[in-house]
Amino acid sequence: MGFFDALRGELIDIVEFLDESNDTMVYRFERYDNEIKNGAQLIVRPGQAAVFVDQGQIADVFGPGRVQLTTENIPLLSTLKGWKYGFDSPFKAEVYFISTRQFTDLKWGTRNPIMMRDPEFGPIRLRAFGTYVVRVADPAKLITEIVGTDGHFTTGEITEQLRNIITSRFADTVASEQTAALDMAANYDEFGELIKDKISPEFASYGIELVKFLVENISLPPAVEEALDKRTSMGVIGNMKAFNQFQAGMAMEKAAENPGQAGGAMGMFVGANLANQMGPQGGGYAQQPAAVSQQPPPPPPPPAGFHIAVNGRTLGPFDPVRLGDMMSSGEFTPESLVWQAGMSGWAPAGQVPALARLFPPPPPPAPPVPPST
Repeated sequence: MGFFDALRGELIDIVEFLDESNDTMVYRFERYDNEIKNGAQLIVRPGQAAVFVDQGQIADVFGPGRVQLTTENIPLLSTLKGWKYGFDSPFKAEVYFISTRQFTDLKWGTRNPIMMRDPEFGPIRLRAFGTYVVRVADPAKLITEIVGTDGHFTTGEITEQLRNIITSRFADTVASEQTAALDMAANYDEFGELIKDKISPEFASYGIELVKFLVENISLPPAVEEALDKRTSMGVIGNMKAFNQFQAGMAMEKAAENPGQAGGAMGMFVGANLANQMGPQGGGYAQQPAAVSQQPPPPPPPPAGFHIAVNGRTLGPFDPVRLGDMMSSGEFTPESLVWQAGMSGWAPAGQVPALARLFPPPPPPAPPVPPST
């Protein structure tokens, strides 16, 4: 430093620090040869504290306000310097300005998955992340334990250590609470308070107060989340058999709308197969085709019977075989009036196509006898 810089240090009697950053925790006030004039004005703004250090020893700590530095109002430094009768020349001391405001939105997260035994899924791995808020509660302890001689100390220089503490205590808390993974989302606030209570004493050993601790997310491995999504989908669908039958019906309906397209025919074929392959339990899985039955097919249903009108009465119904027997005995003739369901009214039996086979046509006339020779 040149002559004019040294002279400027002698003339300036204001000791202050204007913080334009958002992450500065500690700043060492720079003066030429660390000399401060007798009667200098110390200005400590709200959210700051000023710590005087003499040859590595913490001397006086000042809170917000304006102070004129004399031997009367810096008693510890005066004792360390041995000023019995006051001083008139500049004295040497390091001044550290400490930001005591809250540092918000600091991030934490698990670098590696946390192994735990879940009561529902068994051994699983969890990841988690969130934010926390800190402030400097003991400026002297922070300088002694962490800062040392660092002239510009930021939150980035300590958050890594704090993050390691948080991750370790988070794993302990999750394991000891034995909360099911699916229930953790409903207990983020409780987890945050438990972890805050556990790690606050360790933060305090650095002179830092943990103001707030938030758990934003606890996530499962992708494979487990995918399985949960499938399980949720099954729960939404409900009856799997009914769902598959519905899908098959939709495929057949689309195929029917486009009968001339190959895709439509294929859709009908797939839909029919899906409908045929539904197991008795409706699980949605294709069943093995049943063995071909060796039993003969069931007999066809009997033909519909006919009613007969006889002397003003309705008899029957009679099947065609019975009517054939009645025809042999003369009880049933082509002129007998008959009726069955579907006919508009009574009609002669000989005019009903279904009964025509019972009345074969008469044979043709016999050929003439040839003349004798």
